[in-house]
Amino acid sequence: MITLTQVAKRYTSDVAIGPVDLTIPAGGLTALVGPNGAGKSTLLTMIGRLLGIDSGSIEIAGYDIAGTNSKDLAKIVSILRQENHFVTRLTVRQLVGFGRFPHSQGRLTPHDEEVVSRSIDFLGLRELEGRYLDELSGGQRQRAYVAMVLAQDTDYLLLDEPLNNLDMQHSVQMMQHLRRAAAELGRTIVIVLHDINFAGHYADRICAVKNGTVRHFGSPDEIMRDDILTDIFDTPVEVVEGPRGRIAVYY
Repeated sequence: MITLTQVAKRYTSDVAIGPVDLTIPAGGLTALVGPNGAGKSTLLTMIGRLLGIDSGSIEIAGYDIAGTNSKDLAKIVSILRQENHFVTRLTVRQLVGFGRFPHSQGRLTPHDEEVVSRSIDFLGLRELEGRYLDELSGGQRQRAYVAMVLAQDTDYLLLDEPLNNLDMQHSVQMMQHLRRAAAELGRTIVIVLHDINFAGHYADRICAVKNGTVRHFGSPDEIMRDDILTDIFDTPVEVVEGPRGRIAVYY
């Protein structure tokens, strides 16, 4: 479980996050959605303790992140930021191996190598593990980064817009991989998404953020409504029943 209690971050008198009170249950996939500048990525970054908070508290699996040792926290939660990309020339396997650093401190054991291999296989990267990152397509490279955080072997994964710059096919494939990770590996995944229809189709819960506050939180059926989405995105939205669930149509 992730619990935020009166969490706030203030930048200027006009720009602030919170106060936010939010409880994200363990298990499944929770999508953070909202317009640009709503505070989705900032909220995720604060949960991952990559950005300090001005007030309030955040707990993950019962651990207050403010007082938890960094090495211990890295075994509880992993985070992939949008700009969390290496510029050095690495192979896929070398990159995924970095996910084991909290456990191995850079000296991979046979167990670490086994976890790396499982993560590579889970993301369908076995044939590419010897390739360099700059030799991969955008979709393949994004899968490699997700495999890296998966190899960290934490119960909680925080992903900031992992569909960024992916086309429709690779976006669908990525969401399918993440759904499997939540269902088959028992991971709790919190993901920032721009596309409300991806959230509605793949997420177990949707957290709608606007102007630095959580405006709505619930199941896709509870959030995928005309009035809620029109309010969140400040544009007329009609939700229609599709063959596989509700779909938001923008005008």
